[in-house]
Amino acid sequence: MIALLTITTLTLATLFALAAATAFHWLLLHIAFHLMRPAAAQRVTGHTELARGTAGLTRAFAAHR
Repeated sequence: MIALLTITTLTLATLFALAAATAFHWLLLHIAFHLMRPAAAQRVTGHTELARGTAGLTRAFAAHR
């Protein structure tokens, strides 16, 4: 009877440790993904004049080739 109680206690402690390790790993994974996110991932409204100017320059230089 004591052996069965010991094995049950060991099994429950192992399952608890597994759940705690999984939760900790999940937390660290989300922190790592958050830190690796580039700064441009946040929505920043930029100016489009450069893109329009670049397209105009491309057309201007492509016509001379």
